[in-house]
Amino acid sequence: MTGAAHGTTTALIVGGTQGVGLAIAERLAAEGCTRIVLAGRDAARGEAAAAQVGARFIAADLEDTRSILQLVDAAGDHMGRISALVNAGALTDRGSILDTTPELWDRIMTANVRSPFFAIQRVAQRAIADGHTASVVNILSMVVHCGQTVLAPYSASKAALANVTKNAANTLAAHRIRVNGINCGWMDTPGEDAVQRRFHGAGDDWLARAEAAAPFGMLVKPDHVAGLAAYMLSDASGVMTGSVVDFDQTVSGAYPE
Repeated sequence: MTGAAHGTTTALIVGGTQGVGLAIAERLAAEGCTRIVLAGRDAARGEAAAAQVGARFIAADLEDTRSILQLVDAAGDHMGRISALVNAGALTDRGSILDTTPELWDRIMTANVRSPFFAIQRVAQRAIADGHTASVVNILSMVVHCGQTVLAPYSASKAALANVTKNAANTLAAHRIRVNGINCGWMDTPGEDAVQRRFHGAGDDWLARAEAAAPFGMLVKPDHVAGLAAYMLSDASGVMTGSVVDFDQTVSGAYPE
């Protein structure tokens, strides 16, 4: 793709203050996007990330769907329109089928499904009212195929969002609004580092140990995913919609030889 691929893009990236969301923002900026809004809960991190890519930061909390609707309107008003939406934020708190509480289930479902659903809805409503096209990318996970035992509610939430991706794509095609998703594998991000230390007692060597055991000698890198996301958001991907792409080094459904 050329740098001009995103010269007219106006992008809202929810969960864009670190990890894959920030990597997507950086890729869009490198490809000519000059109007980007990053959203997240951490104001200090958000302002630093926005300064890094020449974007604007707006605070929003995925656990509060009303704040996400307010975010979409604020971002749309600031940029004039939203032609690209990325849902990259998520809660990854641990819980199995045996110990997940109703409270944890509700928190994860709100943050990972309800809020992205209504973000897509509001972006689509605005685009239809204003008469312009738009594109959405949902950052999903390989856990949609099953997931680890300790990721029961997270896996369920990402599987639900995968269905939202396809259902929304089907509905919005008539309005020339495209919706696609990426099932990311185990990824090297600041958020994953925090999760490994908080929930699994990992030491400073966890990443080196994980990558040494990986088929390609590395975990998925945010920059790699950012390239695909930027492509999906651009005109270069043409009529591509309703696609959910596995982005991992293991093949779902494969068994040991």
